[in-house]
Amino acid sequence: MSRKPTVLVVTTMDTKHQEAEYVISCIREAGLDAITIDAGILGQSPVPVDVSREEIAGLGGSTLSDVQNMGHEGRALAVMIKGAVMKAQELYGEGKFDGIFGLGGSMGTTLGTSVMRTFPVGVPKVMVTTMASRNTRGFVGTKDIMMLHSVCDLAGLNRVTAKVLHNGAMAVAGAVSRPAGKSLNDKPLILLSTLGTTEACIRRIRNQLLLEGKEPVVFHTVGAGGQAMDEMVVEEAPVAVVDLSLHEITDHYFGGDYDAGPDRGKSAPGAGIPVILVPGNADFLVTGPLEDAKKRFPGRAYHVHNAAITALKTSVEEMAFLGKHLATICNHAKGPYRVLIPSEGFSAFDSEKSVLWNPEGRKAFVDHLTKEMKISNLKIVPYHINDLEFSEAVLVALHEVMAE
Repeated sequence: MSRKPTVLVVTTMDTKHQEAEYVISCIREAGLDAITIDAGILGQSPVPVDVSREEIAGLGGSTLSDVQNMGHEGRALAVMIKGAVMKAQELYGEGKFDGIFGLGGSMGTTLGTSVMRTFPVGVPKVMVTTMASRNTRGFVGTKDIMMLHSVCDLAGLNRVTAKVLHNGAMAVAGAVSRPAGKSLNDKPLILLSTLGTTEACIRRIRNQLLLEGKEPVVFHTVGAGGQAMDEMVVEEAPVAVVDLSLHEITDHYFGGDYDAGPDRGKSAPGAGIPVILVPGNADFLVTGPLEDAKKRFPGRAYHVHNAAITALKTSVEEMAFLGKHLATICNHAKGPYRVLIPSEGFSAFDSEKSVLWNPEGRKAFVDHLTKEMKISNLKIVPYHINDLEFSEAVLVALHEVMAE
């Protein structure tokens, strides 16, 4: 690298110039350089910047004057985000920077993380924000964004903000100075999905794949996890996928908290990648605290996983829907696939001793799945999903589809 390692600082200089200047000074004291994008809307930057708000508004398809007169902060911000993303991608494509730093409240965090989410995993991303102690999924999405809570408002420098901003600056400086680099691992990549309730199964599969010289990467299906796995199918071109935890589909359609969107599970079959599909964890929906679960889903069977998470029994109708939906995904598959059904239980909660025991739901799932898809690609395995025998059946099926 002929230039110094460089950090792109994305902020609104009309309201955050003092904090941004301090961060830039910290970065430069660490021996790095910085580039500033000013995407502020009101006022003017009192200091010079590398990329002006006028340029950002123009790239967003408008003028700064028009943005300032939109009369709606959300639409105005959307224009500036579009322009900031375009400029950041242009600069990165030209090799001008190595990591991204953002700071702000709800609007500044929306701006900064919107830019960050357009960059691949591995590009350092640090966001100092008043929003980090809240639900950050809308900001982080499926990317490796470090959210650092500012503790107090970012309204000038004080004994609190100076410490937090310095730590954030050093975090991005350290990551940029010692980049991970491109993986030298040339082992065949296999993506897998799970929750803790199917961990016994996935652990055996993962260990066997390691012994076979594969690189298994496991995703925790809490909404963002399954979505991230589906995105990585496109980004990393795995040789196969073992989608063992499909409950995010029912969570999406029936109001559960672990919602991965309407396209969950479609990526690998649609890309022609060999895939194993298992209805793991489909026996329950995930919600928040018990009292909230009772209000949103009255009359269900509930399992309190912890103070923040309640699992509730999936209805027969919901399981029937999942069977039809999965059959549709399979019927549009462009590559080899198998659906394996553990007939004695879909998760650790789906057992005779549990209030979530769901044989009626499993039957409805199988009945509606088999009406719609090719039976030759379906295997009903007479074991629980966490039994050794089911793990072995998945591995056999995986080797079959990889050989086709």
